Amino acid sequence: MRRPRGFTLALAAALAGLVALLGLPLLSLLLRVRIPDLAARLQQPAVLDALRLSLVTSTLATALVVALGLPVAYLLAGPSFRGKTALETLVQLPMVLPPTVAGFVLLLAFGRQGALGPLLAKLGLTLPFTTAAVVVAQAFMSAPFFISTAAAGLREVERRYLDAAATLRATPGRIFRRVMLPLALPALAAGAVMSWARALGEFGATITFAGNLPGVTQTMPLAVYLALQSDLDAALALSVILVLVSLGVLVLLRTARLRPIAPPAPAPPPPAPPLPGDRPALRALGDAP
Repeated sequence: MRRPRGFTLALAAALAGLVALLGLPLLSLLLRVRIPDLAARLQQPAVLDALRLSLVTSTLATALVVALGLPVAYLLAGPSFRGKTALETLVQLPMVLPPTVAGFVLLLAFGRQGALGPLLAKLGLTLPFTTAAVVVAQAFMSAPFFISTAAAGLREVERRYLDAAATLRATPGRIFRRVMLPLALPALAAGAVMSWARALGEFGATITFAGNLPGVTQTMPLAVYLALQSDLDAALALSVILVLVSLGVLVLLRTARLRPIAPPAPAPPPPAPPLPGDRPALRALGDAP
């Protein structure tokens, strides 16, 4: 079907406008980069500290999200239950919550005067404005990306594999480990990568809940914010790194072809014990159970 000329022009104008809106800022950043200057900036202690801290905290946050989020994704992928809609809303809320508000509510929960503050103080723990606070803030903001993707992947596992495992008397835990997880591996890996990238770029909740302490809580986005006020070249170097990492994540998600691992057949149930008076010859012929 041939499109009307006016409609085609409107599509072309919208496409050109969107490409300019999204691509021109990135192109402007990359055109300002000079490789020798970038390499020199990456050797500065402040830049290296921010890069190291970002990689460590985002990896720990992703591990925390996977450990806590995988069981939740399994619940959301299963049959409906009372409170499922409320749980889905709670999981997706950080995606639409302003990051500074997220940091503020984390302070209200884990700060010294927060809901759990007195309990943490009795245990000798202080969470805000520490490296652990960075991990918590990153996990809070990145959890929806893993849980939503993992739940969708688990939900798409073909039911016939689960039914076949159930007929062989496999327990629900064994079915989950040996059947569902291998088949949903591409979705789980994609969700973990997206969660890691979101944690790496987290800014608002981190600066509100953890502060901006060099070497302690100053991640790469916070270092960019600080460098914009005094050192434009350092801000440029850190920004380029974040952009390249983000592009790498998108390319990985678009081009990687992770094939689901074929689920191994569950072990057959143990044979029934022989009945009193059971005769092996008749059992072999099928005349006896």
